[in-house]
Amino acid sequence: MNFPPFWARGISGDFSCWRWSFNNAAEAQSLADQAAQQLAERFRRGDVPQKQGGYYPNRPFREPVLREIKNDAGEPAAVITRNSYGCLVLNTARVMFVDVDLPEPKSPGLLGRLFGKSSAAPVVTEGSALAKVENWTRNHPDWGWRIYRTRAGLRLLATHALFDPETAASDGVFDALGADPLYRQLCQAQKCYRARLTPKPWRCGLRRKPERWPFLDARAGKSFEKWDTQYQSMSFNWSTCALVKQIGNDAVHPGVQPVLKIHDDMTKVDSKLQLA
Repeated sequence: MNFPPFWARGISGDFSCWRWSFNNAAEAQSLADQAAQQLAERFRRGDVPQKQGGYYPNRPFREPVLREIKNDAGEPAAVITRNSYGCLVLNTARVMFVDVDLPEPKSPGLLGRLFGKSSAAPVVTEGSALAKVENWTRNHPDWGWRIYRTRAGLRLLATHALFDPETAASDGVFDALGADPLYRQLCQAQKCYRARLTPKPWRCGLRRKPERWPFLDARAGKSFEKWDTQYQSMSFNWSTCALVKQIGNDAVHPGVQPVLKIHDDMTKVDSKLQLA
């Protein structure tokens, strides 16, 4: 799992960069200062970098590790982190989660209605996504899945065995079951599987963004504490996912069991609360 404990911000003129280290804060600061200077120099040469999206597939996430779960051998089996918009996330070294997005169906535009044209691509529904998983599992009877409904799709948890997220076998399962492309990028970048444990703040009515970790000063830390108190209060009556069904092999691998319990408890699987 790829969560460096040391982060620093480098500044050069109007430019700033964050960099990381697994060794110490001084190394992180040196790398950040160097990156900021290089960025400033690129702009001076007129070599303006292209804008990128919210995630960088070639670098780790700036997320604090809040809790570590170890296996029987004393090795890290999972960690709970906080992502950039304040949610807690379960990151597992070998317990496979698969996210399948279900896009909102779009109504045809004016011309489509006038000429009877339908959208070019068929819309993936919960029923069709479930059927794909069930058909695949019938051909792989040694596999067992817990299938959950999230606000925007399905979450699959493989219960029968442990897996390596960096192998071709993991990619093959993602391909077969229609895993969300962004989720696949996140797993590759972090060298683990991921599952959000707590509701998205804006779905609970909290629009203000939290301060990012690591906090630059005491004011930012206090601001985050205030935000987090409000978030916990507003998200209390929401759940993150609900169990739909369990299919295939019903044996639960001993290495999966503790992760499964943490996941189901923290996402409020059995609460029947509205999903966020």
